[in-house]
Amino acid sequence: MLARLFDSLGSGTVEIPAPLCESVLTELAFRRRLDTSDHAELRELCGRLLATKVMTGAGGLELTAPIQVSIAAQACLPVLKLGIDWYRGWSGIVVYPSEYVASRRVQDEAGLVHEFDETAAGESWDAGPVVVSWTPDESRPAAGDPAFNVVIHEFAHKLDLLNGEADGLPALDRRLHGALEPHRWRRVLDDAFQRFGAAVDLIELELPADVDPESDAADPYYAHLPLDPYAAQDEAEFFAVSSEAFFVDPKRLRDAFPDWYDLLSGFYRQDPL
Repeated sequence: MLARLFDSLGSGTVEIPAPLCESVLTELAFRRRLDTSDHAELRELCGRLLATKVMTGAGGLELTAPIQVSIAAQACLPVLKLGIDWYRGWSGIVVYPSEYVASRRVQDEAGLVHEFDETAAGESWDAGPVVVSWTPDESRPAAGDPAFNVVIHEFAHKLDLLNGEADGLPALDRRLHGALEPHRWRRVLDDAFQRFGAAVDLIELELPADVDPESDAADPYYAHLPLDPYAAQDEAEFFAVSSEAFFVDPKRLRDAFPDWYDLLSGFYRQDPL
């Protein structure tokens, strides 16, 4: 696929035409926060990502050059100041045209195995592929809606998984993150996660009996939250959802959790504000 869309430079990267890259970035909300040097660096990272990962269309989606570059740009934004090596250890990106149905098999504490189908927008597996759904305008949330970017979300999980299990504490590099201490990260994360979970619990207690918390009808009740309520699932999801907000709607995140925002800024070595 890549060979037909781009010219390889033969050095672990592919050449992305500058007009194509600029055209794609124009459609992404975070573009306005990047300066000229950031644009050049992001374009280079996209070329390296597209050369080292196999992107495959699924569910009837035909991958075009703009789709591939858009996904690469969103994926590379979190590692803009870290480097493409932070996505090492896996090679596949699967892209669906929209949300898809995934089969699940879960064993409970009693040893019983439950099989069911679940609608998903994306997945990220340890040493496996990243799966995302293609939503061209997903990085432009409507006013009042929580930040949403499935690509950033799933690639944030990859950063979290780099040092073992997904637990909300990504790998820290002494050369890049000398000022970040794991015990402080855990303390600030736990505080923000617990406070957010308490806010979600309060909303769900006040929901009318006929409103399913998982339905669209519940969205107005969660509208004032700084993050999508899915962030309350566990620390790994809190990190991934927070990463979406950090790049898509940073002010709302900083206003709600300033210490947590500062840690994310230190980890990603960026300050969108």
